[in-house]
Amino acid sequence: MSEITIEALEEKCESMYKLVIATARRASQVSKPESRPLVATTHRKPTLVALEEVIQGKIIIKSQLDEDVVVE
Repeated sequence: MSEITIEALEEKCESMYKLVIATARRASQVSKPESRPLVATTHRKPTLVALEEVIQGKIIIKSQLDEDVVVE
């Protein structure tokens, strides 16, 4: 089990907003009975499981850049 720190999370994503959204989506998936965590963990709360998956590199947060959109 790794320690969950803000510094460790900041290294994984350039935007804390994207990190929160991705972690919330993964926590929602983990909370379902048929889902299993991607890492060995002692945490029981889905949010902490999702954060640990991000820290250990099992969840990669990608940004979607749409180059066709032009803002004038």
